[in-house]
Amino acid sequence: MLLVPLFVMWCCKRSVAAEQQVKHTYNSSDLSYLSNGIQFPVSESEVVSLLEHGGENVTQQQWFAGLYDHHKWKLALDRVDEVDGIGCKRDMQVYLEELRNGTMWAVKMFDASGRYPGQFHFGNDYWLGSKTLCNELTNPETNREIPPFAVQFYVAKVRININEEATPVVSKTRQLNLGECLPKSCGANGVKRLLALDLSHGASVTIVGVRKVPGDYSLLEDFKVHLVGGATLTAVIIVAVSTLVDVARIKRKKRKIKDAETESNNNCRQSNINVNGSTDAILSSQQKEGKKQRQFSGIPLRILLAFSAIGNSKKILALENVSLDAIKCIHGLRFLSIAWIILVHTYLEIFAVADNKSMRLITEREFAYQTIANASFSVDTFFFISGLLVTLTYFRTDSKIERPKREETTCQSLQSSTSSFLILLTYRLFRLTPAYLFVLGLNEIIMRYLHSESVFSPAIIDHISCTSYWWRNILYINNFYPQKEFCMLWSWYIANDTQFYIITSFLLVIAVRGPSHLKFASIACGTLMLTSWVTTFVIAMKFDYVVRVEEPFALFDQLYDKPWLRIGPYLVGISMGYLLFRKDCKIAMPPIVAVIGWTLSLACLGSLVYGVGRQGLVIPTSAFY
Repeated sequence: MLLVPLFVMWCCKRSVAAEQQVKHTYNSSDLSYLSNGIQFPVSESEVVSLLEHGGENVTQQQWFAGLYDHHKWKLALDRVDEVDGIGCKRDMQVYLEELRNGTMWAVKMFDASGRYPGQFHFGNDYWLGSKTLCNELTNPETNREIPPFAVQFYVAKVRININEEATPVVSKTRQLNLGECLPKSCGANGVKRLLALDLSHGASVTIVGVRKVPGDYSLLEDFKVHLVGGATLTAVIIVAVSTLVDVARIKRKKRKIKDAETESNNNCRQSNINVNGSTDAILSSQQKEGKKQRQFSGIPLRILLAFSAIGNSKKILALENVSLDAIKCIHGLRFLSIAWIILVHTYLEIFAVADNKSMRLITEREFAYQTIANASFSVDTFFFISGLLVTLTYFRTDSKIERPKREETTCQSLQSSTSSFLILLTYRLFRLTPAYLFVLGLNEIIMRYLHSESVFSPAIIDHISCTSYWWRNILYINNFYPQKEFCMLWSWYIANDTQFYIITSFLLVIAVRGPSHLKFASIACGTLMLTSWVTTFVIAMKFDYVVRVEEPFALFDQLYDKPWLRIGPYLVGISMGYLLFRKDCKIAMPPIVAVIGWTLSLACLGSLVYGVGRQGLVIPTSAFY
């Protein structure tokens, strides 16, 4: 068992060694390298040199206001023979000429394109215009004048280098999202060349890429759509058939009871109050129905009824008949933790597409913002609950098994333990993997669709990474790879939880073999906990990790999603699960002890979530934290 912590240390060492020895610059005001609300470190070698804008008589605000002004494109367009795309230059010349003449359809095209809206120095990176209004230009019901060519909305990513002194709030390298309503004949490559021809930007602007919105992605042509759709249709059919069978079964049962009561009443009227006659009638009816019922019962029927919407709804929504062994407070922990997680992720997702990113810097000064910044502890609640329930359930189940009185041989014990471990592992994989696969496929489809249809680029790159790296999720090892190669970013939790479940199952099948085996499992848990602490401390010190409110996801690849950081709460849950089993979930303590315990617990939780402060923690303290 000591090989397990050694293996964890080896994985950690391998992960750390694989990292390039690059000193990272963390800037709390860097708002341009945000993905899904996460600020990623930018190496010093990647920071573009500072460039000044404009001439002596042009202020920076005037330069921004004139950036990508279509009125200035005619001179640049005349200098080239042709723009990428058949008919692009011709259509652009018509558009620019009519725009100069004030023709309404051309004015509306320009008006639907993105321009400098203000607040650039406060984090507004979206100059999008309106895709809907651009597409509406060709609608004869709402426009008297229609462009003589088809129009298309494009979104360009533009990297701008600005004067650092002029924008102390944000980084000196910014990426804009620029919307353009232009002729469809130009295509994405043609628009990219047109933007590069803009005479106003000079050497301080780089066109990263252009895409048309909507793009070429088609749901009907995507094989994964048919795969996920087929799985969904199959599931719906199975649930529908199961529900209909369950309804027929319930009606038959009610009819049987009603017929038995009717037959009993008839027998009572025909006899001289023959008590046995009533009983015989009921028994006779039950025997007939029972024989008929057995023809449709058995394992196949039970498997089919497992998918019944009626049966499952009754179990899931039932408020009565709660098991006496249930730990009801766990439901409260789940609710509060999931509400916390939803709050935080809602904030991060909104911030990823916000046009007032500097408000985050203002909000971070508030004491209550630490609820958002230090929300990683909310996930630890679920790790704790998982460890507790797995351990408690296994010990309870094992205690009900009658074991042979004669002592097992070593071979028999090993065979029994291996069988138990494989059963636990198979149960977990079959219960989780099908639904996990379905969600992975659905997530990739949604990301592809959003990337094609929305002017906002997805904050995560699942539409790219999932095609290449989905197999890592199915093997539950995706948390060992860099974040940029993740398929479904938040799936790191499932990978960790499954890895912890495998370790716990191995320890549990050993622990139930006897007192000496239980002692060995306890020592192994303690060793894993100690290994987790040491590994986390070493990595934090190696990378000079500093806990700060502004950087909650620093060292994401090295620490945040790794099992050597996350296993601690799970191990605490294992210990608590065994304690509750030994005490039969009946722990009595004096009121004063309960008050002191609650006070210390809340103080500890409060110090973890609200104890970082605006200044953050120094390096050694951060490593312990």
